[in-house]
Amino acid sequence: MVPSSPKILLTDRVEAVCAEILTREGFQVDIHKDADPARLFDVIGEYDGLVVRSVTRVTSELLNRALSLKVIGRAGAGVDTIDVTAATRRGILVMNTPGGNTVSTAEHTMSLLLSMARNIPQACGSMREGKWERSRFLGTELCGKTLGIVGLGKIGREVAKRCQAFEMTVIGCDPVLSAEVASKFGIELVALEELLNRSDFITIHAPLNDETRGLIGRKQIELCKDGVRFVNCARGGIVEEQALLEALESGKVASAALDVFSTEPPSHNPLVHHPRVVVTPHLGASTEEAQEKVARQIAEQIADFFHGRRITGAVNGEVLGMALSEDVQPYARLAEHIGRFLAQVVNGSLKQVTVACKGSVLARSSELIVSSTMKGVLAQFLSEPVNLVNVRAIAKEIGITVVASQEDAAKPYANLLEIEYVTDREARKAGGTVFNGSLIRIVQIDGYHVEIVPEGYLLIYENVDRPGMLAQMGTILACENINIAGLSLGRTVPGERALTIMSIDSKIPDGILGRLRQVEGISNLKFVFL
Repeated sequence: MVPSSPKILLTDRVEAVCAEILTREGFQVDIHKDADPARLFDVIGEYDGLVVRSVTRVTSELLNRALSLKVIGRAGAGVDTIDVTAATRRGILVMNTPGGNTVSTAEHTMSLLLSMARNIPQACGSMREGKWERSRFLGTELCGKTLGIVGLGKIGREVAKRCQAFEMTVIGCDPVLSAEVASKFGIELVALEELLNRSDFITIHAPLNDETRGLIGRKQIELCKDGVRFVNCARGGIVEEQALLEALESGKVASAALDVFSTEPPSHNPLVHHPRVVVTPHLGASTEEAQEKVARQIAEQIADFFHGRRITGAVNGEVLGMALSEDVQPYARLAEHIGRFLAQVVNGSLKQVTVACKGSVLARSSELIVSSTMKGVLAQFLSEPVNLVNVRAIAKEIGITVVASQEDAAKPYANLLEIEYVTDREARKAGGTVFNGSLIRIVQIDGYHVEIVPEGYLLIYENVDRPGMLAQMGTILACENINIAGLSLGRTVPGERALTIMSIDSKIPDGILGRLRQVEGISNLKFVFL
């Protein structure tokens, strides 16, 4: 059973298997089919998790009421109905299940592609009107034609595989996939402009975001071949609908097949009634198999998240998945502790934090390490909750620049984490590592080599490097019955400056700290708690 039985709300008629799995895993599950926004606003504050399909709109206003919400699960791929930015800012994890509907969407793309090429819906409608118009519905073959795929994710690649079976030449564009990987799927990777120039058929399989909104507009359609044909089973808004309509009217575009629209359901959209457009009501993932898969997957993902087993399908919290890796966990803890340490010694207004991840473990988990560092830093300054999901967004919001770097070498350590902050008054730096797989240590501070456990009460100060300095400080503490539990000394040049860090068993009162600061030769004295 899950401790304290988190409550999960299911909306949008998610398949029953989702509730069955979550209930079996120990969750309290409520089902609100076709929940209207007003009702959702009233109840969302009660829930730790929310599962939606494509109808419920998870807005920033709704999230402002979701005071207990920790995760939003999208039973499907697209998250354009979820304000991911607002969720991230509130520290809410957003998950999706992009693989569950891959085959169904690819097959629907093929259905639309073939229906459009052979005018099947129009011919069917004509026959139902009692007509026999063979010459009117002259089609075109796929064989020998060039297909351009915009977006080569899982669905795009599945479409490519099927179209290659029709002996089509497949080209594609994608901002992430390399030419080498694309070639393994038999796809020639090209720029968008070249894809538009060469393609006889163009199919869209990209997500809707700020970069892809209006990706295909008037200028892009002008670059296409005369008589090009478009298919969109991805998201409305990627192809500008007015530009597509004008191109259909002019004959530049021979036909189109659309499963998605900028507004759904479409209201008074002339494309729906155009004689050379095949339309379906967002059916790409609407198969029994796909709905079963995504419902099962999102339930398992949410259960795994709350049980701390693993994190998959994270849209905005990739670092959380890294945090479950056993070899990375000590470094994440080290990063947070060094962040908290530096935040307590800082002088001035924080401007920039630089995180250098040196060594193989740190380099491959740098996103988590940076987020853990900033969590430690910001937790000292802010009263609002800070977690691994929202910390980078909060840092940006309050004007702190975060810089990260990775290096393979970390000599003389296997892995070395170096964190530096810059304020309007100073810059300071600390480094740490992990010994024996779990023992976290600070090993560098401002160029001084030390070794201290970053936990509990720590007294840190610089002093003139001369005999008797440690004795004076120790005497003051001893007279107040304050015990020194650990000690580390560092210096660069004998007889100049030195750094001392003491691990202290109890809190030092402000009055005693004042006396310690008055000792001649002592500077930059700070007392921190980790």
